[in-house]
Amino acid sequence: MINAIDTEAAVVVRLGTTIDAPIERVWSLHTDVAAWPSWQQDIATATAAGPLAPGETFHWTTFGLDIASTVHILEAPHRILWGGPAHGITGIHQWTFEERDGRTHVRTEESWDGDPVRADAENMRAALEQSLTTWLALLKKTAES
Repeated sequence: MINAIDTEAAVVVRLGTTIDAPIERVWSLHTDVAAWPSWQQDIATATAAGPLAPGETFHWTTFGLDIASTVHILEAPHRILWGGPAHGITGIHQWTFEERDGRTHVRTEESWDGDPVRADAENMRAALEQSLTTWLALLKKTAES
């Protein structure tokens, strides 16, 4: 079982933000995979067979890539870790949520590895950082509205 991002991967990006909303609202929004396309502009489709749980796989499409992500850890409402291979890239993505005075601090960490990543690590890092920056901004905007 995977229990953390791959800190030895070719690309690792860590970002965070504080959202002026209760942790339950942020967690619910973030883990409702089927609703992602309604607020996450870069996700075209997203489906999950049911509530997220360790061992469950959900499917989503972003930037023309079809991705199947398996949940490895789910500690509601504080931590979720998912990952899997997509088009030669092995991605592992962890999200943590911490409530502070009615606000929620969100931290995302993602590692990418594989031949396509190693062939162009700097551009892949830039693409991942931009994607996560957008995701956090949209999560914040949606949770605060």
